Amino acid sequence: MSTYSIDNIRKSFIEFFESKNHLAAHSFPLIPKNDNTLLLINAGMAPLKKYFTGADTPPNTRMVTCQKCVRTGDIENVGFTSRHCTFFEMLGNFSFGDYFKRESIFWAWEFLTEKMLIPADKLWVSVYHEDDEAYDIWAQEIKVPTDRIVRLGKADNFWELEVGPSGPCSEIYFDRGEKYDCGDPNCSPGCDCDRYVEIWNLVFTQFDKDEQGVYHPLSKPNIDTGMGLERVAAVLQGKDNVFEVEPIVSLIQLVEKISGKAYKSSKKTDISIRIIADHSRAVTFLIGDGVIPSNEGRGYVLRRLLRRASRHGKLLGIRENFLSMMAKEVINLWGEAYPELKNAKDQIYKIIEIEENKFNKTIDQGLDILESYIAELEKDNQNKLSGDKAFKLYDTYGFPFELTEEILQERDLSVDFSEFKQFMDQQKENARNARDTSSGDSWSGSSILIEGISSTNFVGYDKNETEATVLKLYDEQLKPVDRLDSKGYVVLDDSVLYAESGGQKGDKGLFKANNFEALVFDVTKANNDIFIHHVKVSKGSLKAGDKIGVSVDMKDRMKTAANHTATHLLHAALKQVLGSHVNQAGSLVENDRLRFDFSHFESLTKDEINKLEYMVNEKIFGNLETRIESMTLDQAKEAGVTALFDSKYGEKVRVISVEDFSSELCGGTHVSNTAQIGMFKILSEAGIASGIRRIEAVTGLLAFSHMKGYEEKTLKLASQLKTNPEGIEARVDQLLKESKEKDKIIQQYKNEAIKSETESLIDDFTEINGVKAFILDIGSSDANTIREISDKIRDKNPESVIVIAAENDGKVLLVASVSKNLLSTGLHAGNIIKQTAQIVGGGGGGRPDFAQAGGKNPLMIKDALQRAKEIISDMTK
Repeated sequence: MSTYSIDNIRKSFIEFFESKNHLAAHSFPLIPKNDNTLLLINAGMAPLKKYFTGADTPPNTRMVTCQKCVRTGDIENVGFTSRHCTFFEMLGNFSFGDYFKRESIFWAWEFLTEKMLIPADKLWVSVYHEDDEAYDIWAQEIKVPTDRIVRLGKADNFWELEVGPSGPCSEIYFDRGEKYDCGDPNCSPGCDCDRYVEIWNLVFTQFDKDEQGVYHPLSKPNIDTGMGLERVAAVLQGKDNVFEVEPIVSLIQLVEKISGKAYKSSKKTDISIRIIADHSRAVTFLIGDGVIPSNEGRGYVLRRLLRRASRHGKLLGIRENFLSMMAKEVINLWGEAYPELKNAKDQIYKIIEIEENKFNKTIDQGLDILESYIAELEKDNQNKLSGDKAFKLYDTYGFPFELTEEILQERDLSVDFSEFKQFMDQQKENARNARDTSSGDSWSGSSILIEGISSTNFVGYDKNETEATVLKLYDEQLKPVDRLDSKGYVVLDDSVLYAESGGQKGDKGLFKANNFEALVFDVTKANNDIFIHHVKVSKGSLKAGDKIGVSVDMKDRMKTAANHTATHLLHAALKQVLGSHVNQAGSLVENDRLRFDFSHFESLTKDEINKLEYMVNEKIFGNLETRIESMTLDQAKEAGVTALFDSKYGEKVRVISVEDFSSELCGGTHVSNTAQIGMFKILSEAGIASGIRRIEAVTGLLAFSHMKGYEEKTLKLASQLKTNPEGIEARVDQLLKESKEKDKIIQQYKNEAIKSETESLIDDFTEINGVKAFILDIGSSDANTIREISDKIRDKNPESVIVIAAENDGKVLLVASVSKNLLSTGLHAGNIIKQTAQIVGGGGGGRPDFAQAGGKNPLMIKDALQRAKEIISDMTK
């Protein structure tokens, strides 16, 4: 292995700093954990931010990583330059209040000159112009000649946020030699030419900047360094750019093989090849870390990269799906360093295949329409596409705005982004107005702000009744009261009633005392840990300080507990059936149903739903014990417990396990044995947002009732069909066959009727730019009939253009005909039908004088014929 290979540099870097007592951590996922400020991890220090800010304690005061990173700000530049990448690896060593400038500088120099064997005279350094300490270490201790130390200003050598940790930087540059020189006698690091390439940035975080811009020295300064792995490999290997570095060059070679186009054969080809190589690597790593394509957030970044790569594949002449092949090569090349890629390979291939198929259905249609818009611009001597047309491409045809913008830029054209944004904003506003914004239950106890009480002591895990003291009372309008004798809210010191949280609805129960009784119909939380009991007094009254008996409605709780445990079983089954990428995205557990939202990229098949039901019921009928344990969060992580570990937990966490099948952190109530669930039945599965699916299900007697309902419907249907339940399928097949034969006869009569009425269509034309245009929707018919009608109209009108649409068995049939003596005007039946068919979700084409096509959406026939008029108008101008 070459000393300067990517794998060897990565390995050497980690081992070097391990020898300096650094804890080596595997790369964190690209999805930020507990950090809403970042869409994706974009720097080596990003996942360690909580250690720098003091929000969390690091596992070691010295750490070293090779971090996966994705930067999205320069996506449009990737491919057009040889420097930009969306995905890259960042080497970094970090100190959290441990060592500082001297060690950081010494170790950087040692690694480069002694481990990487870089000649010292090839290295230059820069320091912040006021940082004499760093300058002196480089000059007096490392012995770097002062003519190779450059002082730079704040813009180049000072790292800071608006408020918070900040400090000067020192950068190490590699001198590539005079052949890359710009000719300026003062050329040195900081120059814009290609001679001096920055390979390592050492950030000395020694200040805390306040809101007034004053820098306060930190008592324990930190070190944050970053060295781009691909960039340093390119420099050390003497390559001009990262795309020539192995193993990235292997991706370039694979694109060459798939496309049949040679790299460095033309500028346009090189751009497309680089884009595919870069984006396929980013896509593979993003999906491997759990990102799912969607229309927002990081999911949209993934979708945009996939579609951009796919489109450039088409520019290279690649007609079939190919990105899965690229992903396979990425996994082959990077799988050893990042085993999570191998673990997720099936998922990666499947998601890419689905996305490519989706995009292929829209891109050709969108490209044709965009080309027609471009032709209009060029014809009218305009250079900016209107925002409404860009929005129509996006909204109607799913054509990404960025792709529209990029294609226009390639033709030296632009798009009206502000107008496009106005349409987008209006669409969002319409969606908001249409959304159900009803607040639901007006008895929202969580809106009460409780003062003087820290929490309610919940004792309902171990018992179903207790004695409690009344602490606070509120009336129906949430106003504090001294006495309650009707509907209102009650705060107790202790309670056996579970308060709504974690997706589980609150318990129902009863308050009792001498001459007092109240029904508790819900329990919610205020101030996080104070239980608000929603009550309706049925006897007497209640005042603060009273002692009352509190009991839970166990029949109601057991139904809810059964649904909650079933939810855990469903979650575990989903991971087994669909894959480890499945994560909980929300849940609702009530006494009569359960709802579970989860991350997944496509609808579930019948087979997958059957597997889920079978797996969950197998565990229910297995009579398995539910185990409840208390442990530390670290112990739970080590045990592989399923949880959102970025959420805030106490010192101890509660773990609910069902043998070795399911284990989750959970504060809810559960059955003690799976047999108590009784039965599990999925009612529905649907998408609720991009990349998020929802399952609704029932358990116990409700599941049985649901099954019984199906049985009764089956028996009724069999009776109506005059057969037994076993014979329903054969009977339905027979009836469908008979119905189809009858429909065929009816259609024949309709066709004859249409033909007989053709004479009335002879004069049903619109004149477009002096040309007779017959644009007709003849309702239900077949292909032969509409061709005959077209021929008859053309025979009677020898100088005409004809477009006829009909519906046939839920699909669309289209024909277009142009009289031969009109072809010189620019009319072309094949082009007319191709663009018209796209509106109805189809395709087709043909000769200049005759063409036919099909489509999938009869509801769009009217729009398609309107589009045909526009096309004919454009062709005859």
